[in-house]
Amino acid sequence: MELTAAEAWSSITSAAREVLPEQTFRTWLTSTEAVALAEGTLVVAAPTRFAVEWIEDKYGDLLRDLARRELGRPLQIQFEHHGSGDRLVIPELGDPVEPPAVKRPDGEDETESLTEAAAGASYEAAARASGLNPRYSFDRFVVGANSQLAAAACRGVADSPAQLYNPLFIYGDTGLGKTHLMHAVGHDILSRNRSARVAYVPSEQFTNEMIAAIQSGRTPDFRQRYRKIDVLLVDDVHFLGNKEGTQEEFFHTFNSLYDAHKQIVITSDRPPQEIPGLQERLVSRFEWGLVTDIKPPDFETRVAILQKKAAEDRLVLEDAVIEFIARNRRTSVRQLEGAVIKLLAYSSLTRREISVDLAREALGPRLEDEERLRVTPEQIRERVAERFGVSVENLVSKRRNKPITVPRQVAMYLIKTMLDIPYTEIGSLFGGRDHSTVIHSVNKVEAEMAARPEFRDRIESLREEFGRG
Repeated sequence: MELTAAEAWSSITSAAREVLPEQTFRTWLTSTEAVALAEGTLVVAAPTRFAVEWIEDKYGDLLRDLARRELGRPLQIQFEHHGSGDRLVIPELGDPVEPPAVKRPDGEDETESLTEAAAGASYEAAARASGLNPRYSFDRFVVGANSQLAAAACRGVADSPAQLYNPLFIYGDTGLGKTHLMHAVGHDILSRNRSARVAYVPSEQFTNEMIAAIQSGRTPDFRQRYRKIDVLLVDDVHFLGNKEGTQEEFFHTFNSLYDAHKQIVITSDRPPQEIPGLQERLVSRFEWGLVTDIKPPDFETRVAILQKKAAEDRLVLEDAVIEFIARNRRTSVRQLEGAVIKLLAYSSLTRREISVDLAREALGPRLEDEERLRVTPEQIRERVAERFGVSVENLVSKRRNKPITVPRQVAMYLIKTMLDIPYTEIGSLFGGRDHSTVIHSVNKVEAEMAARPEFRDRIESLREEFGRG
């Protein structure tokens, strides 16, 4: 007898419950619903677009593996957001929760005022309506040397919205905690003022909503939606690069909120001036407040993150296992979380106790147990070029304009300090330049690092990526 969609999903999630930490399961999978099963594809609805992306990214492969094990055949699982008009209804982003009708002493049914309604609504409902992830709070964020300033700035913004740092611009590579801190700001503000209109929106969503509004002739509604809120949290603003129409709309939204003394928090994978295709007027406004970064966590911070996750999810992980993971996954918090999930799944599927040996099987050998990772000059050139938004061809060319000269000097410095290659050899890697040019470049970068802490942090971040910090 063929299983229904609900039966298939029930079987898969029951197996997932045995693998995942209980809190993780409750947070992400209990609110899902199977809606269709046809031609080897199971369609599962999640309550928010964010949840769709998160479940697919974090648990998609695991759930498909469990489906194969439980159902005895491969099954594609497609996650979809079902919003207003579908099975799962979520309030409009940033809108207050719909107030209940209350009985007044005179016997008349009236609708509560906005403030009263917000106070009577559950905090969870208010946070969900704002698009906030329930797991992303200040209490669950591990502050290390890599994130100290960013975390302090976010707490300051939460304590005094639109008074200290407005806008607050946080940049850094993917998976380092930018989004976590942004959501934590929203949660903290909502916990103090339930009537606050808080809206979290990825830049891609902002763009898609604007396009949809134009197509449907509802542009005024779109503008009103974003210009009436109190706290705007915009994720991955670099997505707006080269999108002139969206930048125009966001520019006016920014001005409207800023002039009304509303708080704006923005994240990106790079500082404002390095976002390709971003209008200068937006760059200028993003720099009005505080621009700060988050760097990859050091070993001690990675250990602390893993210890906190284990405690929150009630996992028993030996110190040796935690240290193994911390040395095995170096670049991001997301990598650490993914490693724990993968290890738990591997332990459950193989029915073996978690140990360092099991972790080595599941995650691969520890970097320090392998032959030392060999970083090549070519790899350094490529990574520096990528981070500065130029091509390797430009780095080795004769061009001397500043957007090319600075990354060229940085690449020379990193090659010299990390690999200790002779100056003449480094010069040959950059279009046959003289050794004196390389010496000057190394000295120039060292001087800039001493004079500008933010520049030094960028260089150290690059060095950390190669595991040579």
